[in-house]
Amino acid sequence: MSTQPFDYQHLFSKASKVGARSTFPRPKYDFAGAYPDPETLPLQGLAQALKDSLEREGAELAYYPHTAGLPSLRQLVADKLARDRNMKVGADDVVLASGSGEAIAMLIQALTDPGDVVLTEEFFYVGTLRQMRRYDADVVGVKCDEQGIVPEALESTLQGQLAQGKRVKYLYTIPTFQNPLGWTMTLERRKQVLEICRRFGVPVFEDDCYVDLRFEGEDVTSFHSLDDGGQVIYVGSFSKILAPGMRMGYMVAPDDVLDRAMSFKGGGGVNEFAAMAIEQYLRESMYQHIDEENRALRVKRDAMIASLGENFGGSATWEVPQGGLYVWLEMPDGVDLEAFQEQSFREGVGYYNGAMFSPSGDGKNKARLCFGHPSADTVYQGVAELARIFQRHGLMQ
Repeated sequence: MSTQPFDYQHLFSKASKVGARSTFPRPKYDFAGAYPDPETLPLQGLAQALKDSLEREGAELAYYPHTAGLPSLRQLVADKLARDRNMKVGADDVVLASGSGEAIAMLIQALTDPGDVVLTEEFFYVGTLRQMRRYDADVVGVKCDEQGIVPEALESTLQGQLAQGKRVKYLYTIPTFQNPLGWTMTLERRKQVLEICRRFGVPVFEDDCYVDLRFEGEDVTSFHSLDDGGQVIYVGSFSKILAPGMRMGYMVAPDDVLDRAMSFKGGGGVNEFAAMAIEQYLRESMYQHIDEENRALRVKRDAMIASLGENFGGSATWEVPQGGLYVWLEMPDGVDLEAFQEQSFREGVGYYNGAMFSPSGDGKNKARLCFGHPSADTVYQGVAELARIFQRHGLMQ
């Protein structure tokens, strides 16, 4: 019998790439992962909702689920989007997916060939950035300010790419409580961005998965509601208002886009068991639960902002988000939070450095701090500990 390990090197597909597996220890204060607070999970409500749903229609589990997902949950999504986002869509315009991540991956595959240019915010969700790179997109970030994408920068970027003979496939944006920057794009900016994309024939890929997490300020309508020509593709999620572990998201797009995206759906429809629990619970308790969750998140956001003010003072800058899960911390130029990230994890405070969110690798002096999972007291103490760690290693005075 051979004692040599089997060699797979000549068997890997040409499309496969080496993926990173984190070796960081789980820190005492975890501001890296975007997890909800376990205390806010409506476990009893979900259990009762599942029981009620199974008693009513549990026999349907004997059949493979609809490829687009549970019809009653898709109708609930359509109703919610009409009420909250002013979107005129029906259940047949909605496809459920295993989290918004799967929906995003399906749409990226349906729209992206190797070498295609994809425009994004200058910093954006690292999971989507990795998906785009997985399919060999040329990802180009566009300058942003506190109001969102800068229209002049978007137009000049489009002109520059087209002048080089590049093919720009779409603009991907997280316009509400942007991950990681935290801002919400203003209505005027949304109109300007959509008009520029119309002139250049570029669709807008709207990732709206944080929109429910507003705890102050006024809602801004969706890109989708401003469009009457089918130029906006929309993705949402239940992960932020229920639990990421339930793996349920959705997408809304024109029929021909959905048909192409569905060709990349693996394993048929989504988990019917989870879909039944989600539909029953949200139909009864959605807005009450969202309000309770947002009250808890606001306390945590305030604790992070207070601790940053007391412990970082004039050594860093940050904005105060009106919702979402993140505060974007900016240290002075020359402070390398990318190189220091693993050390910080090992000393007890986790964060994700800004370069992880940048198509160009910029932002080494920046960090995303997530306040969603720890208690308010833990958030406060953890930011203070992060400042002490930075001081010990000379990253701040």
